[in-house]
Amino acid sequence: MKCNVCPRRCNAERTEHEGKGFCHMGTLPVVSRAAAHYWEEPCLSGTRGSGTVFFSGCSLGCVFCQNEPISHHDWGRAMTPRQLAELFRRLEETGVHNLNLVTPSHFAPAIFEALSIRKPGIPVVWNSSGYETLETIENARGLVDIFLPDLKYYSEKSAAALAAAPDYFEVALAAVKAMCTQTGLPHYDENGMMLSGTLVRHLILPLRTHESMAILDAIAVELPKGTPVSLMRQYTPMNDSKLPGLNRRLTGREYRQVLDHMLELGLDGYLQEKEAADSAYTPAFMDEESVKLFPDSV
Repeated sequence: MKCNVCPRRCNAERTEHEGKGFCHMGTLPVVSRAAAHYWEEPCLSGTRGSGTVFFSGCSLGCVFCQNEPISHHDWGRAMTPRQLAELFRRLEETGVHNLNLVTPSHFAPAIFEALSIRKPGIPVVWNSSGYETLETIENARGLVDIFLPDLKYYSEKSAAALAAAPDYFEVALAAVKAMCTQTGLPHYDENGMMLSGTLVRHLILPLRTHESMAILDAIAVELPKGTPVSLMRQYTPMNDSKLPGLNRRLTGREYRQVLDHMLELGLDGYLQEKEAADSAYTPAFMDEESVKLFPDSV
């Protein structure tokens, strides 16, 4: 197929197992981990964990990605939509609160086919970079219950340097607005677990607090009042980046500056503990706990 699934619109050839586009992936989803994850926002992780399915490859490809072993490489097991639907069923049966699809965008057609084969009885979370086409958001209608997008970069300069996507903010903001329109404001169960809605994440980067504040300003103006925001301070230098600031963690002063601005704007949401800025919070991929759920055939 000639692929134009993501906003890069490479029009590159993708077969089931090989791809010549930006993501370098075939059309069959490659899964690197499927297991309960306990370090998402409280309304997602709860007491039983969020049922995360990590996909390899990425259509954004940030230079500092903490999941670099899978986001920049083909590491995992390729699955047909029917095998993927079976994996979702097995993960659901472990008792997790939701099915959390991490970095799914470049495999969207096959994932939507899997969800059409069998829609889980728990909320489905689309956990992405925010760099989405409006077509992908529309195709998720009726299949995805919760959108969990990032809003990463504000300036064209930062988006170009860190992800080779100078159009990031314009594209991502339009996508997140479409997500909010589709889901409406969040709904929760009696235990505070999110059942539907859009929750926007933002990771503060060192030396770039002015961009973080600009993104929060845009959220306050452009998104429906009451859209929750997760302000993240977990940036951990992992990939030997030479770009200014990316060789260190966020300082307390930088975090407080952005946090104070979020509070001034009156935005609702979640704050992240300082201890989250640690590589130990990056999950182990292709471990025994995960692989035992993988279907051999369906």
